[in-house]
Amino acid sequence: MPLNFEAALGIHEKTLTLRTQRAELLAHNIANADTPGYKAKDLDFAGIMDSMGVDPVRLSTSHSSHQGGLLNEFGQSDIKFRIPTSPSVDGNTVDAHREKASYVRNALQFQASFRFLNGRFTGMIGALKGE
Repeated sequence: MPLNFEAALGIHEKTLTLRTQRAELLAHNIANADTPGYKAKDLDFAGIMDSMGVDPVRLSTSHSSHQGGLLNEFGQSDIKFRIPTSPSVDGNTVDAHREKASYVRNALQFQASFRFLNGRFTGMIGALKGE
């Protein structure tokens, strides 16, 4: 019986690729924080989930003051421009603090998906060896 890697790995393989692409975009945003007229860009992970037919996992809230939202962000629809919170006079829309925080969060989510995939491969290797 042949191995079906797509079924075994789920969307995490695609997630690693998208996280890498997002890291590049965020790095470009950070590098161009002082470039006049530069428009910050990001990926829409929720959009690709919809296009893949995957329902987003929502956070459950136990109190009215808790914030809901997506548990995980996966996917990409298109590269989109960020809506600036306070654009500069020169037309640059990069918020360096926001970009750095997004970069760190993206890196943590990349690491989580990588560890998940590593565990899957370790399990498959164990199964093939008969352990």
